[in-house]
Amino acid sequence: MRLFSLTILLLAIMTMPLAAKPTGAMKKAWPDTDFTKASVDFSDVMAGGPPKDGIPSIDRPIFVDAAVSDLPESEPVIGLEINGVARAYPLRIMTWHEIVNDEIGGVPVIVTYCPLCNSAIVFDRRFAKNNSSPMFGTSGMLFNSNLIMYDRLSETWWQQFTGIGIIGKYNQVQLKKLPSRLESFASFKKRFPQGKILVPNNPKSRPYGRNPYVSYDSAAKPFLYRGDLPRHIEPMARVVVVGDTAYGLNLIRKQKDVIDGDVRLHYEGDHASALDTARIAGGQLVPGVSVSKKNAQGQWVEIPYDTTFAFVFHAFKPKGRWKIKP
Repeated sequence: MRLFSLTILLLAIMTMPLAAKPTGAMKKAWPDTDFTKASVDFSDVMAGGPPKDGIPSIDRPIFVDAAVSDLPESEPVIGLEINGVARAYPLRIMTWHEIVNDEIGGVPVIVTYCPLCNSAIVFDRRFAKNNSSPMFGTSGMLFNSNLIMYDRLSETWWQQFTGIGIIGKYNQVQLKKLPSRLESFASFKKRFPQGKILVPNNPKSRPYGRNPYVSYDSAAKPFLYRGDLPRHIEPMARVVVVGDTAYGLNLIRKQKDVIDGDVRLHYEGDHASALDTARIAGGQLVPGVSVSKKNAQGQWVEIPYDTTFAFVFHAFKPKGRWKIKP
């Protein structure tokens, strides 16, 4: 009983909201962050547990040929192709690091994954006027249960789901999202037979392949979240977010193709969930999708999207549009 009480106490301390203004301890931990520039209420920002860089980003990624990898084919990866260079970032690695600073096809990128939101998004790292491309790290903070990143140039805090600076010098600056897919490893290899796949710098440093959020898929409500929940859909239902619209993932699986104006969402087969069973390879199968938009020539060109939980879209896009029924 005493151990249980201590655990509850520690959890309460770790998840206490920040003060309306930054504390002295915060300013000491973040000496280069300009706290006078903020677009969120500090009381809504929550400490997630691990401290600044407690979840270490990968800054020197290592890749091998996808063709020789022994990763189970059903496991989810973030598939990315830029200027003819294709790489896969397995969620079994992203779960434990959340951010990979990389350069692919001559473009400096941040590959990101927030497990609490199942949000996998790739950004261009170039945002400053001098076109610099600083590395990013994890702040240890959450807003709406979503990862807050920071850049190592100005220590501005950035919201992972939106890619917008929320506290610091670059407050309200928007990172450019890049097209990528959350897909099975088998799907990635089929698309890019010569592609590369990320491997751990030190395979023994983390229990790669294990899911620290067992049964999160079937949770009644999200973890470390205080906001209200959507009423017309289960909060943990998966949706595909394109701009200000959320499409039901099961709708896409059922219809195979969903065309909404000049946007097309296409079912691309299933992949294992990274947030279900103890081992990711055994997770329930969830649909993978591609999202494209017609260009001026009438051709379908892939665009950025995010497969996330319904509560996330509701929290960040309260006036957003839902398309969850035929």
